[in-house]
Amino acid sequence: MSEDTPDSLIPYDTIVQEALRAVVGRVLGEIEAGGGELPGAHHFYITFKTHAPGVTIPKSLRERFPDEMTIVLQNKFWNLAVREDGFSVGLSFNQVPAELDIPYAAITQFVDPAVDFGLQFQATVADMAPASTEHPENDGSEQGDDDGPKGADDGSNVVSIDFGRKK
Repeated sequence: MSEDTPDSLIPYDTIVQEALRAVVGRVLGEIEAGGGELPGAHHFYITFKTHAPGVTIPKSLRERFPDEMTIVLQNKFWNLAVREDGFSVGLSFNQVPAELDIPYAAITQFVDPAVDFGLQFQATVADMAPASTEHPENDGSEQGDDDGPKGADDGSNVVSIDFGRKK
């Protein structure tokens, strides 16, 4: 038996990433089917690549967040519409309403801090290099919680799949 692992002809890493992104779609679909109300203390932090193909966000947000952006679905969101390839949602940024359309392929992290659940994804699009920026600034949470998702610092309860592809 060889010490080198042979290259797989089956794209396992891609298949697993797509399956895990489908979990996000199913969870959001459950919320949509339930009338857009989150049950109990559940709320979601969804991080995505702002310049990924198919992402539609206002120009001002793309300028403020040229690489990644995290949205919070908790108390104030509307028009959640879940599709097979992504979702759209209405959110308010500094009291300005905005509609966002996010394909699942653009998502890099999904966290539900209420139950210490999280998924972390590899970027799936090769041309997702961040735009250059002088000083990117991130806002704190609209809820006044600037600490981010519970467990995010130590990576606990986050599933990260990396099959270590040979280059």
